[in-house]
Amino acid sequence: METINISLDKNQFIKIINNLEEKDKLEIYFELRKTLFLQRFNKLLQSAKTNELSLEEITKEVESVRKSRYEKGKQVS
Repeated sequence: METINISLDKNQFIKIINNLEEKDKLEIYFELRKTLFLQRFNKLLQSAKTNELSLEEITKEVESVRKSRYEKGKQVS
């Protein structure tokens, strides 16, 4: 397969996309969605990083909440 390089501005690119068949548009859409999801997810992970809490502290808090909810559930019966 031979590769050709061309320069397009955004409007030219959109015009080409609009002329594609629905099947091809969907293929591009799903590829973009997959790529954008990974980028956005990685950005979210980076923004949520913190040195303030350790996994051990989170685990202790989760266990405490679970225990509290379990005991409340036993009292309702």
